[in-house]
Amino acid sequence: MPIHRLPTGLIDQIAAGEVIERPASVVKELVENALDAGAHRIEIDLEQGGVGLIRVRDDGSGIAAEELRLAIERHATSKIASFDDLVAVRTLGFRGEALPSIASVARVSLRSRTADASSASELRIEAGVLQDQRPAAQSGAGTTVEVRDLFFNVPARRRFLRTEATELAQVQRLVERLVLSRADVAFRLRHGARTLIDAAAAADPAAAEQRIARLLGAEFLGAARRIDQTIGPVRLHGWLGAPTAARAQGDQQFWFVNGRALRDRLLANAVRLGYRDVLYHGRHPAYVLHLELAPELVDVNAHPTKMEVRFRDSRQTHDAVFRLVQRALSQPLQSPAGAAAVAHASLPAPQPGPQGGSRDMWPPARLTGDWALAQAIADTPPLPAAAGLGTAVAQLHGVYVLAQNSAGLVLVDAHAAHERVLYERFKAAQQQAPLASQALLAPVVVKLREADLQRLLEDREQWRRAGFEFDELSPGQLAVRAAPALLDARGVEQLVSAVVQDFASGAAHHLDSASDRVLATLACRAAIHANRRLTLTEMDSLLRDMEITPRADQCNHGRPTWTQLSLAQLDALFLRGR
Repeated sequence: MPIHRLPTGLIDQIAAGEVIERPASVVKELVENALDAGAHRIEIDLEQGGVGLIRVRDDGSGIAAEELRLAIERHATSKIASFDDLVAVRTLGFRGEALPSIASVARVSLRSRTADASSASELRIEAGVLQDQRPAAQSGAGTTVEVRDLFFNVPARRRFLRTEATELAQVQRLVERLVLSRADVAFRLRHGARTLIDAAAAADPAAAEQRIARLLGAEFLGAARRIDQTIGPVRLHGWLGAPTAARAQGDQQFWFVNGRALRDRLLANAVRLGYRDVLYHGRHPAYVLHLELAPELVDVNAHPTKMEVRFRDSRQTHDAVFRLVQRALSQPLQSPAGAAAVAHASLPAPQPGPQGGSRDMWPPARLTGDWALAQAIADTPPLPAAAGLGTAVAQLHGVYVLAQNSAGLVLVDAHAAHERVLYERFKAAQQQAPLASQALLAPVVVKLREADLQRLLEDREQWRRAGFEFDELSPGQLAVRAAPALLDARGVEQLVSAVVQDFASGAAHHLDSASDRVLATLACRAAIHANRRLTLTEMDSLLRDMEITPRADQCNHGRPTWTQLSLAQLDALFLRGR
């Protein structure tokens, strides 16, 4: 076949295949156009899951009558005019392909009015062919787009659509993300006569939180930590769900970059690493996070649907997000909010390090230049017993510490809490000097795969700081000659094998250190175990240590370390006041 130019209609249908996959794709493009037009209220009406009808009505700036025809032409846009605009996109949409792509695979009506126009104008297009343009009635500025019979002229595409319920669920999920992305805009979603979402614009932070509670549940917000921190050119703000409220699947993970809802593996991985020390195995954290940075630092032109982006400095962005999340989750305890709730707390103070520096979780070598974090933070003293975890009154079944504070009753898992305290203490001590070790009377031989053995030898310095000394005895055999003084010699082989296996199986990340995993195991073995009788003084000492220990809400395995019953809850148990 000779080289030839494709017909315009076929070009539009090809473009539609990249941009328009299903009804949710249409809704996304139309709503983003409405937001870019400055809309304060957006109404979405659907029929047959969006296949029969999609109507998006907004109160934005509108389109002038003489520009309506141009709006349905490919590569026509009001959002970019030069290359400089393209590398620093400040709008949600910009390609100028959405309307012509939609119009090429559906029957479309486009009605709009600007604030200075005496009336609206309406344009009708069918399968990419302009039918007519005429005056129309409409009060006030804004745009209404009706899309009927989606893919009516491309039956092969229509066969790929799922059931009405599935397509509707996709649209609802999309609108939920839009509601979370713009608290200042009112959204309403209806399917037939049924209203699925009706979110009024939020006038203040409290109203914005109520929108989140309605979408994700009051449980999420009640156990979430608010984060709002800036590092260099990056601001991260939103809500981090409590580790104890983690879910079986990642269905409550929402990312917004400069207001754009997206799915991004780099950002998702950064958050997962931030939770790594506090999340129970196999669980997924819930969060709503907004990342704001200069437009020139992020490329939103990486994917036709703009659901993915590319960062100019992906490694620095990843590390900044990871450490900001880690910092927020490491906050020490404050007064509990209620039963089984994780406390909201202030940032931990960096401790003095060698040469008068500070020992914090920000290694200067990783975040440099404009990305560096400023430090001028005062020491945080322990909370008074009445406001913190209270005063110990008893030990239950040799496992739990019972305490009382001004809010009511506190119950602490002594082993889990002590494990976290020891782990954080070991990590802090290791930053100043290697842990104390003891020479073994006879070397412990550990059999490993050759590749695992070589990696372990490459990480020899990390293991040395955790108290180990070893060398290669023969191919596949490691001779451990010294181990941490806290570790029984009989547990050396098991501990080394377990840590190596974590890295080999992918359970450990490249930002994890072998020494940290060794320290976590040591803390678990050295912590208070069941049936050890504690004095009231020892129990009080544990409570005070918890109050100043980062991540003390969970043990090293992600399980909760304490819970609270308020006086009101205790009264309700005994029907007091009724």
